[in-house]
Amino acid sequence: MKQYLSFFRMRFITGLQYRTAALAGVSTQFIWGAMEILLFQAFYQADANAFPMSFRALTSYAWLQQAFLSLYMFWFWDNDIFDSITNGNVSYELCRPADLYTMWFMKNLASRLSKAVLRCFPVLILAFLLPAPYGITLPPDPVTALLFLFSMALGLGVVVSLSMVIYALSFYTISSQGIRMITTSLAEFLSGAVIPLPFLPDQISCIVELLPFASIQNAPLRIYSGDTAGSSLYRALALQIFWLILLTASGKLLMHSALKQVVVQGG
Repeated sequence: MKQYLSFFRMRFITGLQYRTAALAGVSTQFIWGAMEILLFQAFYQADANAFPMSFRALTSYAWLQQAFLSLYMFWFWDNDIFDSITNGNVSYELCRPADLYTMWFMKNLASRLSKAVLRCFPVLILAFLLPAPYGITLPPDPVTALLFLFSMALGLGVVVSLSMVIYALSFYTISSQGIRMITTSLAEFLSGAVIPLPFLPDQISCIVELLPFASIQNAPLRIYSGDTAGSSLYRALALQIFWLILLTASGKLLMHSALKQVVVQGG
């Protein structure tokens, strides 16, 4: 385990070096979050009772989404992994006395966390300084805050484990572009990145919320805003745990099967 923690630390420190990119990301995400909130405000002014979330809950959802964009956005792929599978450099990884799945899992985890650390605090500080109802609000109570943090960790585990499934499937394809485009498009919509899932029709949202995509950012952000509470909150946490275990086991099995058949040509 010590070697994986060392690998995580190296990747995390490397990710912290990209401060200029993080500064550009902060400005982009803050402006995007403001535009999104103003857009929704136009609809809420027409009839606020017609929407399943209060405007205060929606603003908290939007700001948290932008602050932790790098944690949960599915299009943050690690191109080095795809390249190593395509060009055969994965053979060097296999020479190391370490489990490839765990090593790549820690690499993805560190990359996402390092980006989030650089970007989240400026966005959150600015969002807290905004006047009501445009700024972010605190959770309803300390218990909700703790459950939000727990759900955040589970959501991060789900998105990384789901990414690992895609990396493992790439061993079976000539090019990973197709599966990446399809998965990214589905994840963006079904995780609540485009619009919060409660805004979908009831017949659709009741199905979508059972999928693994809903356990990524939808669950923690709605817990924070108070939109998910009571039995629904614990149901969301249980689904996150279920998908984390299932996706991790599936990724390990796929990786093990792929590595038994992998052939690297060249010299």
